[in-house]
Amino acid sequence: MKKSVLFFSLISILCFSQQKNVLVSNLRPKSENFIFPLISLASKPSVEKKINTFLQVNELEFIPDSGKDPFHLASTATNTYRNFVYFYGWKKLETPNNILSLEMEGEASGAYSEHFVNYKNFDLRTGNLINLKDLFEPEAISEIQILVNKQIAKEITDYTDDLKANGNSEEDKEVIRMYQECLEYVKDGSLEYVEFFFGQDKITVVRGRCSNHAMRALDDLDDYFVELPFSRIEKYWSDYAKSLLSKNKKVTRQNTIENKLYKGTIDGKYPVTLFIKQLYDDGSFSAFYWYNKNKKLIEWSGNLKNNHISIIENDYHSEELKKWIPRAYIEADVIGKKISGTWQDYKTKKYLKLELEEL
Repeated sequence: MKKSVLFFSLISILCFSQQKNVLVSNLRPKSENFIFPLISLASKPSVEKKINTFLQVNELEFIPDSGKDPFHLASTATNTYRNFVYFYGWKKLETPNNILSLEMEGEASGAYSEHFVNYKNFDLRTGNLINLKDLFEPEAISEIQILVNKQIAKEITDYTDDLKANGNSEEDKEVIRMYQECLEYVKDGSLEYVEFFFGQDKITVVRGRCSNHAMRALDDLDDYFVELPFSRIEKYWSDYAKSLLSKNKKVTRQNTIENKLYKGTIDGKYPVTLFIKQLYDDGSFSAFYWYNKNKKLIEWSGNLKNNHISIIENDYHSEELKKWIPRAYIEADVIGKKISGTWQDYKTKKYLKLELEEL
């Protein structure tokens, strides 16, 4: 662990020179178990604030400036997923000019400890997270999925063919079974379950390993890294991707609510901030919102269909009824950068106006 911390700390210092305007330091208080990136972008304070808010809410469930210790929930397993989560280091990757790509290494501990490396990519013009699907025309996403899945399937097949030819132990047979089962899922794998990061002239798609925790020691292939050179996939670029990778200052908007931050009001007088997390292929998503005055995260569980959002805000879990009791129902429409609708109190049935706009 200490070697990892030293390595990432060195990278943290060296990466200052990689992009003149973007500085990445460590969120305080830094410790051996918490080395977490803090972004500084003096020329664009709103972008800086948006990126830091995203990172801290998404990874730590901490709202910036809401307390002294941003790592409290992660270090005490009092977050929504009830796991201890530690961050041992970060690395700023070499990217095209308009992009910030971060690699973060850590460990999550529940029933057992699990090492992780995740990647986050930001548009430095807006501060928005870059979703992989934003980069491609809708009709081209299936083509990208095929490219990625074929390469992973080939890596698995080549490995198992070699193992079949040269290995005959019971352990080898168990490994072959594991990869063959995994292969069935890989062939139809969706981009919603992968991560990615930018290089100067390519995207690398990262798919999680085939093994569960118990089988990990036998999984020599581990995570899969599929490199997609820009020259190979540029014919599939969306207008947003073309804008992102060009020197043109004009920004083409990401046409999605996924991983976006919104500001607005409830009842016209209560300022709130909304963070919508990953949007899945079936339209489901989860979100956090908070009243700007008290800065406490409130969970939403919702669904998007035909630009209409339906959300449930739960109040508490009834042990007697063995179900969640709602606090409110939200119905709203997505119109461009705005979300407009109602927040209905579950008990009183009173409707309050909800107005939000993308940050």
